Amino acid sequence: MPTIYETLRADIVTAVKARDSALATILRTNDGAIQRASLDLNKSIDDELVVTILRKAVKNLAAANVEFEKGGRADLIEANLREIAVLEKYLPKGLDAARLEALVTEVIASTGAQSKKEMGKVIGALKQRPEAGLIDFGAVSKLIQSKLP
Repeated sequence: MPTIYETLRADIVTAVKARDSALATILRTNDGAIQRASLDLNKSIDDELVVTILRKAVKNLAAANVEFEKGGRADLIEANLREIAVLEKYLPKGLDAARLEALVTEVIASTGAQSKKEMGKVIGALKQRPEAGLIDFGAVSKLIQSKLP
């Protein structure tokens, strides 16, 4: 089975051959970001690195859309939404809400966290779980805060 990165690279070739310059540009831009991160971190390109970089890209695009909305730039919002849709095809499906909530509750109980001050302990324990690759830690922190006094 090909890695996420191999799939992305193959899709670049397919997009170029199909003369889909918009898709090719999106994929090449993110391929460049992955390669830069690999060099900067002196780390080989693996699925974990690819997922981290693509999640960061999706997060940045979503944050930019908030600003574009304030400025009334529907054209830019539409372009970002298209790019997010393309990138999400390469990201693993996250845990469903019920499973994520059960996992957070279980980790809070196992760490004995009593307040928001101990959020770091909960997040650290979540990162050790086998499901860690499927968790969006930006989003899960709100869930943890809602469960801790």
